[in-house]
Amino acid sequence: MFSWRTGGLVLISAVLFGGTFVAAKTGLAHIPPLFFVAVRFDIGAVVLAAYAATTLSRAELRPKTAGDIYAVLATGGLVIGLTNALLFVGQQYLTSGVAAVVFSLNPILTPVFAAGLLSKERLSARGSVGMILGLVGVGLVANPTPSALLGGGLGVPLLVGAAATSAFGAVMIRRVDATMSSTAQTVWGVPLAAVLSHALSRWAGESVAGLSVPPAALASLVYVGVFSGAIAYLAYFALIDEAGATRANLSFYFVPVVSAVGGWALLGETLSLASIVGFGVIVVGFLLVSGVSPTFSKPLRRVLRDRFAHNGP
Repeated sequence: MFSWRTGGLVLISAVLFGGTFVAAKTGLAHIPPLFFVAVRFDIGAVVLAAYAATTLSRAELRPKTAGDIYAVLATGGLVIGLTNALLFVGQQYLTSGVAAVVFSLNPILTPVFAAGLLSKERLSARGSVGMILGLVGVGLVANPTPSALLGGGLGVPLLVGAAATSAFGAVMIRRVDATMSSTAQTVWGVPLAAVLSHALSRWAGESVAGLSVPPAALASLVYVGVFSGAIAYLAYFALIDEAGATRANLSFYFVPVVSAVGGWALLGETLSLASIVGFGVIVVGFLLVSGVSPTFSKPLRRVLRDRFAHNGP
């Protein structure tokens, strides 16, 4: 069941992650992918360190159990680090729309892992239908051509790997029973992801000698570092704590919606009828999986009742 707070976390995660695909395409035209990811999380780590210094105590930041350490490793190594390494490398071969569709396998894969590792997060038949509807809606919004999906070379398998890594990591965070808050896990996880990404960049032999970064690429780097690299992950991991891995990853169904609306509002791109229908299909799928919590439905029913009582239909 979803509350107002949970809905707010979904909105923040979806909106901020939604700009990542467009920003990544801008930056990847000028910056090697793994180095791009590494600097992204360098920036995010600095932002989170400043945030933690003013909001968290040393005791809150200190891992106390093996579960805390495993949670940090799953957060930084899997959900943030390896997922983004695969995502950014794979996106070199795909359009933003196709990448968003493939990565939207994440919510489908999460209950598969949860079924084996988390007995309390198994989906009902209604939830399974909602998951499938959400994926159909994503396809309608992004509307990729068969040739774009089949002609992506290494892009599609890399994005599938990113989706699977993210889904598995989110489930493991729930399984390890950590005592640290999601905020503390994120504060540790983002710099861990930065170290891992720098190591992968060096291993891949990426050269940054004489690298020239134009203003547009710099702006994209700041966006993915501060907004979708620090703030979005704080909201996302809080969402996992509150709603569980399966329902938290539903937010990724809304990422292509945000990208499409942003392109229409900011770049003058067109929205097709299929995209608009897809928005509605995603919402229906989301509601089927999540349901409506009492804290959400009671105020809504009260508003509707008062409106019809005073104004009529």
